[in-house]
Amino acid sequence: MGQITTGAPAQIPSPHSTAAVATVADVMQLTPTTIQRHDHAAAATYLMKHAGATALMVVDAQTGQPAGIITEADVARAIADGKDVNDVWVDAVMITRPAIITTTSIRDAVKIMTARHLRHLPVADDAGLLGVVDITDVCQALINTGQG
Repeated sequence: MGQITTGAPAQIPSPHSTAAVATVADVMQLTPTTIQRHDHAAAATYLMKHAGATALMVVDAQTGQPAGIITEADVARAIADGKDVNDVWVDAVMITRPAIITTTSIRDAVKIMTARHLRHLPVADDAGLLGVVDITDVCQALINTGQG
């Protein structure tokens, strides 16, 4: 089963800072809560509740790379479809391949989130999952830079 960790945001510049936030690396939350694709959706729900999270990053157990995201809404849809969360694997309901890299601009992250209707994006590099940005992170960054 996945691990419970609390996401700590990276250093966020002061709203009064003259330096513009350029990339997701500037605002991503470190140590997101994760789960593996072959865990049950019930385990994902348990982890979300205890981590105070609305989404979990799904990681490949062998590579450490993000495989997807599972959200409260994904679990709710499975339940609404009559599925038992104790019998449903995370990979059956997760959103696949949403990862971005640390050099992705805030504006590009917003475009991806808008186009795919996502509230969270895992941030990764060749070594694996580094963090996560959520809609609040990117909105705050745009506000702080005067672009929002």
